[in-house]
Amino acid sequence: VQLQASGGGSAQAGGSLTLSCTASTSGRIFSSHIMGWFRQAPGKEREFVACIRWGVGNTYYSDFVKGRFTISRDSAKKSVYLQMNSLKPEDTAIYYCALAKRGYSRNHNEYDVWGRGTQVTVSS
Repeated sequence: VQLQASGGGSAQAGGSLTLSCTASTSGRIFSSHIMGWFRQAPGKEREFVACIRWGVGNTYYSDFVKGRFTISRDSAKKSVYLQMNSLKPEDTAIYYCALAKRGYSRNHNEYDVWGRGTQVTVSS
């Protein structure tokens, strides 16, 4: 499976952006798989943002986005979304979507497939 992320851009602090990530039509996502979003700011480690269990839709968030970001998925479209509200300048980063085949994890090393990143820039 291949992943394609889109939807990044620029926003003012307090604004909103929605990121999308679509899996290739040739790939299959199983109910046990986890789709996640990570981000990496310049000079910083890649960090977990949110993830969703594909089958039942359980969601998990990092503390710094909880209440502001919402992850969701559309199984028919093989897509996962990240709705980002109340954006802050510190949310500025390249955002990546990824797939973990071995179950829930916040560790980027345990994700098997990565999409190309999409830049999110939030100005104050």
